[in-house]
Amino acid sequence: METIKENDFIEMNYTGKRKEDNTIFDTTSEKVAKENDLHDHKAKYEPIVICIGQNYMLKGLEEQLIGKETEKEYKIELDSDKAYGKKDAKMIQLIPMSKFRQQKIEPFPGLQLNIDGSYGIVKTVSGGRCMVDFNHPLAGKDLVYELKVNRIIEDDKEKLNWMVKMLLNHENEHVEVKDGDAVVEFAHEIPKPVADEFSKMANKLIPGIKSVTFIKKHKKEQISLNIQDDKHEK
Repeated sequence: METIKENDFIEMNYTGKRKEDNTIFDTTSEKVAKENDLHDHKAKYEPIVICIGQNYMLKGLEEQLIGKETEKEYKIELDSDKAYGKKDAKMIQLIPMSKFRQQKIEPFPGLQLNIDGSYGIVKTVSGGRCMVDFNHPLAGKDLVYELKVNRIIEDDKEKLNWMVKMLLNHENEHVEVKDGDAVVEFAHEIPKPVADEFSKMANKLIPGIKSVTFIKKHKKEQISLNIQDDKHEK
């Protein structure tokens, strides 16, 4: 067993519940997801990796993980202000029905929307207007996380792989690390400011990494030949 510290990369399994009624809202267990009608066939149910103190998950949860030990199961409770915050009345807005009709949308209570990058849920529809709540669905809720930290990751290459997945939203990219210099093959070109910022963060969180270079993958060209048999008349 090891004790978790800030900036440790940890692998863990968890299930998140609303404290008031034990309703499960997130889990890494496919079995639990299926049993609670949460299963998404597009999702991967597997342990996640986070770097403690970098807000990969809720800040309040990461703070409580510091000092905990690997290979043990924990139940961590978070008050709403340490989770997704209190509900903000300013985040509840009345939107004219005409705005929806322009987009050929017929709103109804419970409809989930993405308006100008903001996630919202339609609460009521009446009088030519819709009440839309842009608070996080778990705002104002006290939460409970049941979790187990499987291990602390020590390998620099594995840490970097997870940084690529979490920060750049890509996985299964080819990563090589040699003498502190890392090379990441990417499907497309990474803008220099993004690459520079990622390299700085990698050096901060993984001291063994001195630099990160992104190179674009080269697709192998396929040449199709249409070979026809020559036909000779006798």
